[in-house]
Amino acid sequence: MSSAGGLSRRRVPASASTGDDDVDGITGPSPSNGGSVSRSDSLTSPSYHAGSAFEGGSKIAFDPRDLERDDEDARLGGKPPRLTIMEEVLLLGLKDKQGYLSFWNDNISYALRGCILIELALRRRIALVRDPNRRQLPLPERVVEVIDDRQTGETILDETLRMMKGQEQERMSVNSWIDLLSGETWNVMKIGFQLKQVRERLAKGLVDKGVLRTEKRNFLLFDMATHPVADVRTKESIVTRVVALLTTTTAAVPPAALDKEGTQCRAARAVCLVCAAYAASVLDNAFGRLTYEDREAAFQRCDDILAEFSTWPFGSSGAGTGAARGSSGPGRRREAGARIGMGSAGVSSREIVLGLLQEVKKEMHGEEDLSFELVAGVLEVLSKLDSLL
Repeated sequence: MSSAGGLSRRRVPASASTGDDDVDGITGPSPSNGGSVSRSDSLTSPSYHAGSAFEGGSKIAFDPRDLERDDEDARLGGKPPRLTIMEEVLLLGLKDKQGYLSFWNDNISYALRGCILIELALRRRIALVRDPNRRQLPLPERVVEVIDDRQTGETILDETLRMMKGQEQERMSVNSWIDLLSGETWNVMKIGFQLKQVRERLAKGLVDKGVLRTEKRNFLLFDMATHPVADVRTKESIVTRVVALLTTTTAAVPPAALDKEGTQCRAARAVCLVCAAYAASVLDNAFGRLTYEDREAAFQRCDDILAEFSTWPFGSSGAGTGAARGSSGPGRRREAGARIGMGSAGVSSREIVLGLLQEVKKEMHGEEDLSFELVAGVLEVLSKLDSLL
């Protein structure tokens, strides 16, 4: 039908589902209902969108690395923690309000380099070389290799991983890597392996994560950047985990001693944290609320844990080794008094360490887990730190 203005109205076959008229491709209301569309009709009618992802979509954008990350988390048994072991050890050593470490602490720099190797091993990036003859060598002298060179997202870990990958033709031992990363070498050809300003870089990383803040303090002759604690709850959670692990009176590992559920290698990380803090001489900062006898008992417990986990296989140091070293100290007397007061419910320190040992073994990939064997080698080096420096 033609109109006076010369325009024509084209009628097309109605849709099978709605029976509406289509004017120039635009769906209009059906004339049978008086030109109005009810609410129920509008809800049941099909919707048309600009994109195809909503209507039987053909393509949806995604990042393949997200799928790889999910597969990696499933393979490693959980997601990486928010803070690395190095950052947690540094937090324990920092003064909350002043924002700097003790000037008399000579152990923490070397211990932090050992923590880098531990963190890479727990993330399944490095391991010991699978060689049957390695058992003839002491743990610290066994050779390290890179098994996964993908980046971790942590600057210091990725830098160390690149250096190790570049030395695949000349692989080095656990002890050698810790020495080289610390700059403890007389070989001028290998001085480039030293990691510079590790403490400052870790502190800046914690600033980026919102745990610390940056200030400038004047120390008479010079100004120095300090990093006071901004997120007190994060440090308190670390202190709570350390104290819970070293003061528990049950063979079962208390949940308060472990990181949040879903974190990879929770029990192994708890062990490495207390042992690294002990070697770095910052563990006593977590015992501010404990009595003298409780502090001594906690130090003795940590000594026992370090003795059991600095050997391979774990727990092969021999029963009673740690107890014989301090059987008459106040920590041992405190522990014996606690067991007497609790009656049959009390357990010895050896039984508590064995309970922790069982939890760590559940996180291992078989009895010959070369990454955990590397962790044992690092802990053996840290256990002799006072005699090395």
